[in-house]
Amino acid sequence: MAHKFDPKHKEKLDNKERREKFPPREILRRFELEKGSNMLDIGCGIGYFSIPASEIVGKEGNVYAVDTSEEMLEEVRKKIKENNIKNMVIINSDEYSARLRDNNIDFILISNVMHEIDDKDRFLKNYLNSLNIGGRLAIIEWKKVDTESGPPLKARLDDKDLENILKEHNIKLVNKLDLTDTHYGVLLEKY
Repeated sequence: MAHKFDPKHKEKLDNKERREKFPPREILRRFELEKGSNMLDIGCGIGYFSIPASEIVGKEGNVYAVDTSEEMLEEVRKKIKENNIKNMVIINSDEYSARLRDNNIDFILISNVMHEIDDKDRFLKNYLNSLNIGGRLAIIEWKKVDTESGPPLKARLDDKDLENILKEHNIKLVNKLDLTDTHYGVLLEKY
């Protein structure tokens, strides 16, 4: 069974130190999220990336904030209301599907989620169906190194493991990003 983040510790997901080391808006720009995109944030948690993404995509785009935890989604709803956001849709999903229309999404973000999924192929297949041909997939994961926080080392995926999983899904590597001392990212394109 994969290691899962406990929503009871959601306060760890957004604080001054994390924003300095892991700035969401800058990371989204490095992943080339564009104005007008329809973005899917899988495992959105408290909206750490969803909220700044809604500003980047603007009124021409939409952000679909997806999570399995109603507790996490309630935090996103509060932020939507506080910030008067009009281009976000909240989706309470099961682990493998959010029941989206096929080929409706331009950009998918999966941040710190892949290591939590038992059947990664099933997960990717279901969500990649919603991604347009030429659409982008950005994945952020913990580096496979000992750190003070994060999932156990044995639960982490190094970038080579992740690339091997992704090879089976009609998606090609566009860029690898060294995001922080604890996280890496990969940007892929569906063909």
